[in-house]
Amino acid sequence: MIASVIDLNADLGEGFGRWTLTDDEALLSVVTSANVACGFHAGDPATMRRVCAWAAERGVRIGAQVSYRDLAGFGRRAMDVPPEELAAEVAYQIGALEVFARAAGSRVSYVKPHGALYNRTVHDAEQAAAVVAGVRLACGTGAGAEAEGTAAGGAAGGAPGGAPGGDAGGLAVLGLPGSLLLSAAAEAGLPAVPEAFADRAYTPEGTLVPRREPGAVLHDPDQVVAQALALVRGGAGRSLCLHGDTPGAVELAGRVRRALTDAGVRLAAFA
Repeated sequence: MIASVIDLNADLGEGFGRWTLTDDEALLSVVTSANVACGFHAGDPATMRRVCAWAAERGVRIGAQVSYRDLAGFGRRAMDVPPEELAAEVAYQIGALEVFARAAGSRVSYVKPHGALYNRTVHDAEQAAAVVAGVRLACGTGAGAEAEGTAAGGAAGGAPGGAPGGDAGGLAVLGLPGSLLLSAAAEAGLPAVPEAFADRAYTPEGTLVPRREPGAVLHDPDQVVAQALALVRGGAGRSLCLHGDTPGAVELAGRVRRALTDAGVRLAAFA
């Protein structure tokens, strides 16, 4: 039986200066959650501010898409970042986006790693714990916690002083089902939200096919729609990701949204 409710998320704000990659304004009329680039793989202050304002106007939830510090490689290059440094950089990115979200009358509701960091935290316990430590630090619940070992332990309390996630007991963490990232988030008392990908190919183990391999990204609209319906029907996640940097992304996202609503699925943000 097909799921009755699903969130649609997309990666937005992935430009820099005069260079733009995604049609943010159009996609914000389709999705229910926006993963906003925070400056480490893409994005700049003006873009972050603009996307947050558009998202707030449309009632779209704002999420921080945190990344390794890799503008030149668009956050898709493997890196070995010490846990304490990574935790600080994650918190820094969340805090930067929160400024613009608040200015727009909204808040950062969740965190999703990008690119190489997303894939690394599927199976790397140390990097996953560091990301969670950074989330807790941004929420005001992780001060003094070490990324190694203690960062993912203990319950997260309410965030003081209007920190991100303060009204919900901590920011939600969006990630791949079965990943060490979601396990670390749950152990830390943060909402751990599994997501599926409408336009990415999967390995038999349930991970994403690396982008360097042929067929890693699905481009045929009928195939994307069919996979989206199958994933939602199978309960593969609470959120469904639609990439905004592929050709015809807006039209494709619209087709997926219409197919879901025609199938009786209610669209609603998870955070």
